[in-house]
Amino acid sequence: MLNEDYVIKFPVDKHGLDQDEEFIIVNTGKQSEKIRLHDYKRIYNVPGLYEEALYKRLKCESPQVLCSLLQEAMDESEEDCTQLRVLDFGAGNGVAGECMRKQVGCETLVGVDIIPEARKAALRDRPDLYDDYFVVDFNELEEADERQLQKYDFNMLVTIAALGYKHIGTEAFLKAFDFVDDNAWIVFNIKDSFLSEGDDSGFEKNLSSLMDSRLSVLKKNHYCHRLSIANEPLYYYGIVGKKNE
Repeated sequence: MLNEDYVIKFPVDKHGLDQDEEFIIVNTGKQSEKIRLHDYKRIYNVPGLYEEALYKRLKCESPQVLCSLLQEAMDESEEDCTQLRVLDFGAGNGVAGECMRKQVGCETLVGVDIIPEARKAALRDRPDLYDDYFVVDFNELEEADERQLQKYDFNMLVTIAALGYKHIGTEAFLKAFDFVDDNAWIVFNIKDSFLSEGDDSGFEKNLSSLMDSRLSVLKKNHYCHRLSIANEPLYYYGIVGKKNE
């Protein structure tokens, strides 16, 4: 919960900002600070600020939507889904991981993020959530970290609200995809523009290729990820599938 001394305001001129440019103004009673919504290093340092801004004010629903989509796919599956060993990739401060624990359930939940502020916030706000949490870059994964991660024998990869912009790139996501077991569950979401024909980020090309060959898509949902600061819906695709053997 956000400290009651903090007051959040949206900028007067809210329109015309790209999602990666959006910001809030946070007043502590002593000073005002402009914080970009994607400045995770800063926003995670204030307990409750991420949840207040993104989930309460801007109505982010991605964790619930993706977990519901996953549950539907598992209910339709004939597999035993009681021993899920989950790699929460781009785990942040644990909002999505918490939803996984409560809504789906998992035997093991391990978080991975590239910034230490994310791990610090997760351990501060949700100290009993993760079985382990690594601060690593999958593009430069050291052998010691790789050995530790391999011990978990992951059979699910979850990446929620972390793909695109300057967050997780295509190469890191594909390496995480390679890291989990064959026939693993794959759960992720991505802004719809990154899967459009006009996309030049590399996501459309790489993810389309992945879904054509190495990923069997079981569920795909086009939904409102959250509102922009101008109160306009931001649409994403939620995707659940199985990694081909």
